[in-house]
Amino acid sequence: MVHKHGSLALSLGTALLGAAVVLWTIWPLLPVGRSTRPRTLLVYGFAIVEKTLTRSIFPAFQKKWKDRTGEELEVIGSFGGSGTITNQLIMGVPAELAILSTELDLLRLRQAGVLQTEAWKELPHQGIVNRTPFVILVGRGNPKGIREFADLARPGVRIVHPDPLTSGAANWAIMAEYGAALRRPGASSADGQALLLGIWRNVVSQAGSGRAARTQFDNGFGDVLITYEQDILGNSETGSRPFEIVYPRSTISSEHTVVAINKHIRPGQRELVRAFLDFLWSDEAQRLFVKDGFRSVEDRFNRGNPKFGTVPDLFLIHDFGGWLEAKKNIIDGIWKDKVLREIRP
Repeated sequence: MVHKHGSLALSLGTALLGAAVVLWTIWPLLPVGRSTRPRTLLVYGFAIVEKTLTRSIFPAFQKKWKDRTGEELEVIGSFGGSGTITNQLIMGVPAELAILSTELDLLRLRQAGVLQTEAWKELPHQGIVNRTPFVILVGRGNPKGIREFADLARPGVRIVHPDPLTSGAANWAIMAEYGAALRRPGASSADGQALLLGIWRNVVSQAGSGRAARTQFDNGFGDVLITYEQDILGNSETGSRPFEIVYPRSTISSEHTVVAINKHIRPGQRELVRAFLDFLWSDEAQRLFVKDGFRSVEDRFNRGNPKFGTVPDLFLIHDFGGWLEAKKNIIDGIWKDKVLREIRP
């Protein structure tokens, strides 16, 4: 009898073990075994895109994803100056996607090993998701009579400017200032350097990002601010200082680039990341960018925002040979090595 009971116990134990293995295998497929937590997507971005992403792009994509898959999705965003965000990515924050102000920051990520390839160049429009021209913000009535970048070099004009060490907006602004001088007939690099020198002698404050510079201006600091058109059209409720936008005859159109950071993307996330990237260039997303003050990568959408101002001579970073050449020859070679040294010997 003892032997029979032992055999029965052994058989029962084996059956229970088998049942446990089967249950463990199918548990994720059962309703009680499914996690109630939503899928997550971690996106880092430069400061100016924060409101547009969080109040328009993210919600629209979340709805699209749920309609397609039935899954709840939480998109987590972190924002700051483009240089600051790039430094955080180099230090190892586990972002799956990044939207940065200049291609310089993407090249820094590539050099630091965060990106294994120049993957953004394989995306539509080489990763550029939107654009916006650089303009001049002045107080109501334009008391200093500012019409062009050249006017910012006059004595007594106090300029609020983002900091080139941390802000992509600052690098775009330097290229707008320098380029505006070169677009004049017969102008040379010496004219660009002279204009940069005159403007930077009047800079009274440097903020860590384009958004931080806007906050300083809104709080009454300085006479003018050089910034993205979108930061004005998309955030007109910021601050209480009355203002006007001055569109220079010649200025640069900034281009903002997205990249997937593959080293942080788990296999199960790749479909989600790809879907988000595809969405950024969809008609729906491009119209949302335009509605919020960015200019689309496709001109056919830009008629959708009547607030866009007119720039007779809108140039691109491509006109200077791209960011690597512009950084070497203008940002470093002229602004840093010549202009700053003369201002701060």
